[in-house]
Amino acid sequence: MVQILRKLLFPFAILYGWITGFRNFLFNKGVLESREYKTPLVCVGNLSVGGTGKSPMIEYLISFLKEDYSIAVLSRGYKRETSGFLEVTEIHNAAQVGDEPLQFKKKYPDITVAVCADRRTGIAKLEEKADVILLDDAFQHRKVSPAVTILLTPFHDLFIEDYMLPTGNLREPRSGSKRAHCLVVTKCPPRVPYAKLQEIELRMPIYNHQKLYFSSIGYSREIFNKTESLPLEYLQNKNFTLVTGIADPSPLVNFLTEKEFRFTHKAFPDHHMYSSAEIEQLKEKEIILTTEKDYMRLHDKIDKFALFYLPIQTEVLKEQAEFFEDFIIKSIDKKRLG
Repeated sequence: MVQILRKLLFPFAILYGWITGFRNFLFNKGVLESREYKTPLVCVGNLSVGGTGKSPMIEYLISFLKEDYSIAVLSRGYKRETSGFLEVTEIHNAAQVGDEPLQFKKKYPDITVAVCADRRTGIAKLEEKADVILLDDAFQHRKVSPAVTILLTPFHDLFIEDYMLPTGNLREPRSGSKRAHCLVVTKCPPRVPYAKLQEIELRMPIYNHQKLYFSSIGYSREIFNKTESLPLEYLQNKNFTLVTGIADPSPLVNFLTEKEFRFTHKAFPDHHMYSSAEIEQLKEKEIILTTEKDYMRLHDKIDKFALFYLPIQTEVLKEQAEFFEDFIIKSIDKKRLG
């Protein structure tokens, strides 16, 4: 029924595509200003709504850039209860700053993390604190001109096969991909045939100024709670509840299923803020495994030992990783040296 309704709304998708396309046209022609900054900005985003792996990509960038640069991450802090510019600290909670910014700060306490819906305001406040600013989910923020723009598209839901909202999931026309400096096909399955990657490469609209990379999701061999870490095998032969409030939990569900774990899955919408009733229901579960992002929203509400999270990370295709990192670093240094 939902699919039929979305098809019936196709005329609105055309209208939405025209509106967003015209907005891009005005920015491209300089009618609307896209401001540049002295500090290199690295934008991570997508054309579609839903999970494309932006947070793991931000963490991937932090992990190899923080050794040579002071890093700041700027996010809007989706669904936070506060407003304006706010620098994230480890004592904040997800309701105050958003789950993903809090996750970045807790995992990388030495970097600067801030939330601000107005990216220009946020950048202005962070320029003195960082050599490089990573912009989380900022592809549609045309008022800012990044030094590097990374466009993500999932392996099983490529933007070239999608349509504009409300018929599909695209925020803007496919032609918007031309703004990216590199495209990354995320969530590639393990052991994907090279012929399939070649097929995607031939189908993707790659321009002369762009590069294409492939990445997959890697899962930790350990699970974590407030006080310790345990081997993932701790969950073997145990019945546990998997709790997810992310856009696409299927890779995690498939991973656990392939390992023959026994679990019940309770799925909630992306960035879900758990109600008091839901929290009380979850407290009754003997063992809970959740995502790192959900843990940011749950750990201060469910005070029990057996609330664990399983970290994930982006893994760029082995033979491409060095080239991808080198491309990002060279683009940053080119901007810094002017």
